[in-house]
This record gives sequence, structure tokens and C-alpha cells, in this order.
Amino acid sequence: MNFTGLSEKKNRFRAIREKLPKEALASFDRSFDVEYTHNSTAIEGNTLSLLQTKAVLEDGISIGGKSLREIYEVVNHGKAFAYVRKCVAEGKPLDENIVKDIHARLMDNILQGGLYRNVEVRISGAKHKPSAPAEMYCQIKNFFADLPSKTDLNAIELAAWVHAEFVKVHPFQDGNGRTSRMIMNYTLMSGGFLPVSISKENRLEYFEALEAYAVDGKLEPFAEMIAALEEQQLDEYLSISPEQDGSDPAMTME
Repeated sequence: MNFTGLSEKKNRFRAIREKLPKEALASFDRSFDVEYTHNSTAIEGNTLSLLQTKAVLEDGISIGGKSLREIYEVVNHGKAFAYVRKCVAEGKPLDENIVKDIHARLMDNILQGGLYRNVEVRISGAKHKPSAPAEMYCQIKNFFADLPSKTDLNAIELAAWVHAEFVKVHPFQDGNGRTSRMIMNYTLMSGGFLPVSISKENRLEYFEALEAYAVDGKLEPFAEMIAALEEQQLDEYLSISPEQDGSDPAMTME
């Protein structure tokens, strides 16, 4: 992946963003939020469909036949991502308190969030085994200490590292995957990029890329995956530019 080309595309989007119709941008953002919530919760086993996720998030409709936990997972994800957008808009750098706040929002009405685990955990189907609590505490402190010093990584690589390293440490008893995808997007957005959604259909490739980092320290496969998703996002948003095809961008949302 040509990261320089991706950065140039990002700069093109940022240059025209203020010229784009607010209605079109808001529509794209709402569509992304629903898709992202659906994919991120589905990766962890949530059974709500994309349309059901939309009904819960946008219309406040409860879905019959679904557990309260599944409903809360969707509602909480929407609230947590709204918090991420707010923090990024305010220019707040990612830190330990924000990560704990994100986790607390994701776990609302499910379990007490924002607290590190005091038990050992295992990741089903993975070769990597997260450390016992005593060692994990040191690892998560090192994660936050190392975060500001990762100047050798570009924005995409940094976002990939934030996700891969955090989920490798696995500091919470539950919700590590959703939290790591949130802070990955926090990092992308803080770097001027768009948030991305990892499709539930691509979860095997996703898990294999994370395993490559956790076991062998190889970040490239996951960084390439995030870069490809980012390019898709930028292309989609750039497509509503009036400079793209000469059409009225508002009409593309019909």
C-alpha cells in the first residue's frame, strides 16, 4: 500500500470537506455509524442484522426475540462512538482515562466497565495467550507510556499498532475487541483520516492479521488491511464532491 498516496488523498478530502453539502456528509456519517456498530458487534457474536441495528440506533426500536445484552451492545456502541467523535473534535489526545471511559460506555448495563481484569483470560482459537493480571498491568502501563513516542509510524501504522497492541494485552475481562476498534478509529480520526469499519465477513482475515502481530510481531498485514479500508472510505466520501463528476452532490444521496 502506498501510504504517501493515501495521505495525499486524505489531504484532498480535507481540502474540499467544508465545501461539501452538510446534509450529504451527515448522511454518509450516519450510514457509517450504523454499519460500523453492526460489524463491530457482529464480530463479537451479536446477532442483530444491519436493518435491526439501524432501527435500534436511529429509531429507538427494541427488537423482539433478541436478548437485552444484544440490544445494549448496539446502543452502547453508538454512545461510545459518539463520545469518540466528541473527544476527537475537541482535540483531546488518546490517553488511559479516555480508553477507560470508552470501555465504560461500551459495557453500560452489561458489566462494570473501565476496570482492568483481575483474572486470566483466553482468546478462543488464538495461539496468543494474554498475560496474567500482574504482568498485564505492566503491559498496559507501557502501552500508554509508549503511545506518544511512536513517531516512527505513519498515521495508518499507528492506528494499526494501537489496535493490535491493545488487544494483545487484553486488559479488560470483556469488550477488548470493540474497545480496540474504537481506539483505532480514534487514532485515525486524530490523524485527519476517516474512521473505518472491519466487515464481519472479513473477520478471518482480520483475526489472522492480529495473530501475526501478537505471535510474530508483524504489523504490516494489519496496517495494509487498515490502509485498504481507509482508501475505500476516502474514495466513497470523495465521490460526493461536485468536482468528481459535475453532478449535484446532494442528488447522490437520493
